[in-house]
Amino acid sequence: MATIKDVAREASVSVATVSRVFNDAAVVREDTAKRIRDVAASLRYAPHNGARSLITSKTSTIGVLLPDLYGEFFSEVIRGIDLTARGSGYHLIISSSHNDKVEIEAAMRAMRGRVDGLLLMSPDIDANSLLNVPASLPVVLLCAPAKGHEVDSVIIQNFRGAREMVGHLISLGHRRIAIIKGALGNYDAAERLRGYHAALREADFMPDGSLECDGGFTEAGGYAATMELLAVKPCPTAIFAANDSMAIGALSALRDLGVRVPENMAVAGFDDIPLARYMDPPLSSVRVPISDLGARAVGMLLHGITHKNEHTRRRERVSTELVVRRSSGAPCDERPPPARRVRKQR
Repeated sequence: MATIKDVAREASVSVATVSRVFNDAAVVREDTAKRIRDVAASLRYAPHNGARSLITSKTSTIGVLLPDLYGEFFSEVIRGIDLTARGSGYHLIISSSHNDKVEIEAAMRAMRGRVDGLLLMSPDIDANSLLNVPASLPVVLLCAPAKGHEVDSVIIQNFRGAREMVGHLISLGHRRIAIIKGALGNYDAAERLRGYHAALREADFMPDGSLECDGGFTEAGGYAATMELLAVKPCPTAIFAANDSMAIGALSALRDLGVRVPENMAVAGFDDIPLARYMDPPLSSVRVPISDLGARAVGMLLHGITHKNEHTRRRERVSTELVVRRSSGAPCDERPPPARRVRKQR
């Protein structure tokens, strides 16, 4: 492989001049810079990013630590993160933690010195996990409340969204509304459960513990929880799942048992993942602009990087929207977008 010395020799310049060109220094004449780049291209020379970062103190890389990489929610978050980062000339290092404190700390150690900023999504994160992050490194917490004034954060309006969806089910005449809860200790799950309770109390209904089942935010968890709820007497007439994955599991369980939706059981979810509108029946959900969630977090992180982490810390809440479809039993005018014609690949 060609080295920087090879490029300098062929272009008849010093190694320092080649380095300045590839570090975008403005002190090199335009014709000289062009000659150096042409020589580098002919030799197939590629600058070493690690060496470059030692000179510029910039890696042009963002670290992203998510609880998981599986499922439509996380793929949409990553899409928003990636598009925004690449649009600003940054690349990503992505890792998953599975909400394990040891894994979080190990991933953060591995990223140290290799990223210009860190985007951390861990709804039940222990704030002590951030203590080993250098004070100069910008950090944005995604879907987790920030404590103190050390980091920026972006969270979802979970409470409001859940309260509105349960209120919608109440407005349709439901009195026994069950909830399939998210993971224990999870911030989003706790806020959605709080919104569920608030809507019941506002309608003068007392929360019933027998109508609350854990689902762990997974399809399998939603399926198992629905089986439990159908054994409760009297049976609920509506199920609110704290995310769409659990709602999809609930729809599957109801179909297997021959329970018609929404005639015999209304179902609603949260997040409005792209698949929700294609379910049978289409799933009512609380819409979260998932891709925009990732994009906004990156925008906040880039602001911190630009200001060398000496900026005023920000807290942002992403608004939700009630999306009513047939699964909850209310009329709906929404239709899936028409299919695009896909050209066959050879």
